[in-house]
Amino acid sequence: MMKPCYKRVLVKLSGEALSAGSDGIFNYDFIDEVCRVIKKCVDAGTQVSIVVGAGNIWRGRQGVNMDRTRADHMGMLATVINCLALQDSLEKLGVDTRVMTAVEMQRFAEPYIRNKAVSHLNKGRVVIFGCGIGSPFFSTDTAAVLRAAEINADIVLLAKNVDGVYTADPKIDPTAKKLSNIDYIDILKEGLKALDFTATSFSMENHIPILLFGLDDPENIYKAVCGEKIGTIVGGNK
Repeated sequence: MMKPCYKRVLVKLSGEALSAGSDGIFNYDFIDEVCRVIKKCVDAGTQVSIVVGAGNIWRGRQGVNMDRTRADHMGMLATVINCLALQDSLEKLGVDTRVMTAVEMQRFAEPYIRNKAVSHLNKGRVVIFGCGIGSPFFSTDTAAVLRAAEINADIVLLAKNVDGVYTADPKIDPTAKKLSNIDYIDILKEGLKALDFTATSFSMENHIPILLFGLDDPENIYKAVCGEKIGTIVGGNK
């Protein structure tokens, strides 16, 4: 079996991934499959933290006639629902898990405290971060790179519904080519949509490598942890 090459990773899961083609909010079989792979990473010795989006439940931009701040607050609450779903699946597999939220809601989760999060990771627990960064107008991609910087993660594993960064939108442009690696600045210059611009610029300033890959096969998470060449490396070694 392949061996991990990272000691500590932050996995970003999109909310849409949790529904995985289901008519409902959750595809429980797919969530369980993802969590089995997370357990495999932990059992192999990698410390795993997770940031999860809310797109399967709510997106701030859906509330077109709503106050943007209120709409984003709804999105933050939706991430907590997803965090608890992941925690439930992981703990059924015997994985010690903590949910930590940027907005305090102590009946459901621990408040996010950086040193406490690192302590949990050092004890082999999976830490799931909810509520984004706790402020409106910032995406969960930005939350992922911020938390990665705070906990000194080796890399952000960005699991999306696309298998990498392309030169253009492959759904629109059939000539679009997948890139094996790209610099942060090139994403910003070319206006590529695969990554959130705020997250990209923050990662560039703080030298945080990102691996963007597809979650169509949950086993890709373990392949990424082991350094297998999948997806697109952003800002890392070429």
